[in-house]
Amino acid sequence: MPTHSDAAQRTAKKKTHAVASVKPKAAVKSRGKSARQATLVGSGNVRRVSTLMRVEPARPSFGQMYGLHNTADSLDLKSSVALVLDSDTNEVLFSKNPGAVLPIASLTKLMTALVVTEAKLPLNETLTITDDDVDTEKNSRSRLRVGTSLSREEMLHLALMSSENRAAHALGRAYPGGLEAFVAAMNRKAQELGMKDTRYVEPTGLSSRNQSSARDLATLVQAAQAHPIIREFSTSSEYEVEVGNRPTQFRTTNALVRSPSWDIALQKTGYITEAGRCLVMQARMAGRKLIMVFLDSAGKYSRIGDAERVRRWVADLPAHAVHAAPAAAIETATIAKPIS
Repeated sequence: MPTHSDAAQRTAKKKTHAVASVKPKAAVKSRGKSARQATLVGSGNVRRVSTLMRVEPARPSFGQMYGLHNTADSLDLKSSVALVLDSDTNEVLFSKNPGAVLPIASLTKLMTALVVTEAKLPLNETLTITDDDVDTEKNSRSRLRVGTSLSREEMLHLALMSSENRAAHALGRAYPGGLEAFVAAMNRKAQELGMKDTRYVEPTGLSSRNQSSARDLATLVQAAQAHPIIREFSTSSEYEVEVGNRPTQFRTTNALVRSPSWDIALQKTGYITEAGRCLVMQARMAGRKLIMVFLDSAGKYSRIGDAERVRRWVADLPAHAVHAAPAAAIETATIAKPIS
C-alpha cells in the first residue's frame, strides 16, 4: 500500500518536472543606454547573455533646437509659436514668436487645397493612387492603397479632414504640368498673398523644407476660408469612401471639431518630428471670428490644450485687449529661419 511518504515523493517529482518543462524566461535588466543583460533560467541551467541594443535618442524639433520653447508667455502655452488675431479687424490679441520660420508639416495641405480649388479643376475627375504617391521620406502609413481610384473631390476631402498624405500628393501630381508645376503654383500663391516667410517643396508637408511663420499661416487661413469647400471639408468629422470596393470610414484629425464648445469654421492639424504638433483654426468665440495658429507644440495633446487655454482666455478678455510676448523674444525668434 502506498505510504504518505511515497505520495509526497511523487508530488515532488511532478513539481520538478513542471518547472523543468517551462520554457526559459528572460529577466532583462538595463545596463547603460545601449547595452542590456539577460538572464536565461530553465532546467536548472543559468547563463548570462549580453546583448547590444541601439536606443535612438528622441530628435528635437526645429523650435527646440532654436530655443523657442524658452520663451515665456502668460498663458503657459506648450506651443513655442502662437498667434491669435481677429479675422475681421486683423487685431492681434496674442502673439508668441510669430515671426519664427519653422517646418509646418500637414498645415501645408491648406495651400494644396487652395491651389487645387482656385485652379477650378473638375472635382468629379477620377484620380488613382500610384507608387509615386507612397511616402518614402517618413514611411507614413495610408489606407489608400496603390490602385485606389477616387474623385478629385474625395481626395481633397480626405487631404483636409484626415490629412491623407497620398491623397494630397495625388492632387499635386494630377495638376496640369505635374507635381513640379503644382509646387511652383503653391509658391506663387504664397507670394501673391504676401507670405514672405513661406516656402513649399511638396504638397503633403512630410518634408521639413516646407516652412512658414505664424503670421504667414494666419494669412493663408484668411485666404482659404473664402472658399466654402475648404471650410466644409476641413471641418467634416467623418467621411466614407470606397477603397478596393469596400466602404472605408475616415475621421478628422482634430477632436475639437466634434466638441460642442467650439464653433470652428476652418481647421488643419499637422505633425512631423521637425515641426512638432501644429494647429491652425478659424473659430467664432466671444462674439469674434478669430484665427489661431499654434506651431511646435510639445506633447500629443498639447496643441488642443493650448487652444482650450486661448478659448477660456478670450472669453474673459476685455474689448480691444492685446497681448504679446516680449518684443526681444519675438525679434530673436524671427531671425531663426532653418532651411533644411
